[in-house]
Amino acid sequence: MKPESDASLVLIFAPAGRDASIAASIITEIGFPSRICTDLPGLLAEIGVAACAIVTEEALLSADRRPLADWIARQPPWSDFPFILLTHRGQSPSAHLSEILGNVTVLERPFHPATLANAVRSAIRARARQRQAAAFLEERQQTEERQALLIRELHHRVKNTLATVQALLGATARSAHTVDEFYRSFSDRVVSLAKTHNLLTEDYWQTASLQEILRNELGPYDDGSGQRIVLRGPPVDLAADLAVPTGMALHELTTNAAKHGSLSIPEGRLEVIWDIRRPAHRFHLHLEWIERNGPLVEPPAHTGFGSTLLQRVLTTQCNAEIGFDFDPGGFRFVMNAPLIQNRLVPQY
Repeated sequence: MKPESDASLVLIFAPAGRDASIAASIITEIGFPSRICTDLPGLLAEIGVAACAIVTEEALLSADRRPLADWIARQPPWSDFPFILLTHRGQSPSAHLSEILGNVTVLERPFHPATLANAVRSAIRARARQRQAAAFLEERQQTEERQALLIRELHHRVKNTLATVQALLGATARSAHTVDEFYRSFSDRVVSLAKTHNLLTEDYWQTASLQEILRNELGPYDDGSGQRIVLRGPPVDLAADLAVPTGMALHELTTNAAKHGSLSIPEGRLEVIWDIRRPAHRFHLHLEWIERNGPLVEPPAHTGFGSTLLQRVLTTQCNAEIGFDFDPGGFRFVMNAPLIQNRLVPQY
């Protein structure tokens, strides 16, 4: 028979006489489920889901008690399973049995129904408190494990952020011609990095919404008409190791579009579309950046910092495949990047 999941289940092991049927009747009257076990193995098969057990002294003394003693000894730290031991009036209960059972309430037979009812209620309440303690301990352990994961992820993220800032500093210094130009470019890039990090910290350094990253970058250039800038794609949360380089890349694309591309004139249009694809055994983010109605596009004479970042950071850090199309009618950028499926730190 399949064990009940009811936390108030009372097991009865009293194979001789009418003790089992009488006890079951009393338990039913006070509103709790019960199950009569005909032997000790049957009791042991269901004791893990029960709230308490009523056992007779003579039944235990005539049975092989070692499996029961082993189960009691192997209880987790929070558990102290309650037993109600029925003995004969005028006889002292076996000290050995009391020692084995541990948390035991002794009732002499014949007993008043109210006496057994009260003993059962007390045992069920005690078992419920034990299970509450178990749930608290489990939740506390999960919280501690989660905090440890958060600390490790924070160390990883800070290390990566410092390396990214150092790279930004060196590359911006090499590409800038004046101190003012260096200051503006470097500040803008750090601000962009900080915006992406703000999105990550809202989710415990785990993921950031691609759409929110795009809005952070493109919001200042959107006229609200729904035509100048179009963002189209399903909700996608990027893991931190993909979100940060992607945010930096989108910042460089936005900066270039605002200086030289479609966002530099009122008639210019920009469309960013994305979806999730599965070309092999792993999901990929496919993103297209499409500019239209901007100034005439010409291939760059030399590779700037933005192009270097797109080529090196995305391909090296994200294992992304990228492509550029300098069509005279509008610049186009395509990225395919594998997605990280599992969160490092689980959600609450």
